[in-house]
Amino acid sequence: MSTTPQKGFTLIELMITVAIIAIIAAIAYPSYLEQVRETRRSNAQADLLELVSFMERYYGENFSYAGANLPFINSPKQGNSFYNLSFTAPPTATAYTIQADPIGGQNGDRCGTMTINHNNQRTPANDCW
Repeated sequence: MSTTPQKGFTLIELMITVAIIAIIAAIAYPSYLEQVRETRRSNAQADLLELVSFMERYYGENFSYAGANLPFINSPKQGNSFYNLSFTAPPTATAYTIQADPIGGQNGDRCGTMTINHNNQRTPANDCW
C-alpha cells in the first residue's frame, strides 16, 4: 500500500511565521510613524519659510510688517491639516513671529510648536529644524 505525502504547513510552522511577522511589525511600525511625523514637520517648516518670504515681500512693499495677514493658515495647504499657522501676536512695524501648532495626528510630535521670527530665529532650537 502506498501513501502520498501530504502537502501544506503544520499549525506550528504557521504560528512561528505569524510570530515572526508580529515581531517585525512591532519594531517597524513605530519607526514608520516617526517618519510620517518628520515628513509632516518638514512640510510645516517649508510652509513657515514660505510665510517668512511673504512677510518680507509685504515689508518691501509697505515698509512695515504691521497689517499683514497670512495668506494661508493650515499646513499642508490642501488635504488634512497637521499644523495651524498663525502669528504669536499681531505683527508690529518692525517685528513678527509666526508659529506652527501641531494638531490631530501630529500632536505627539517631539518638537511641538515651532516658531520663526523676522530675524530667522527658530524654536525649538534643537534638531527639529
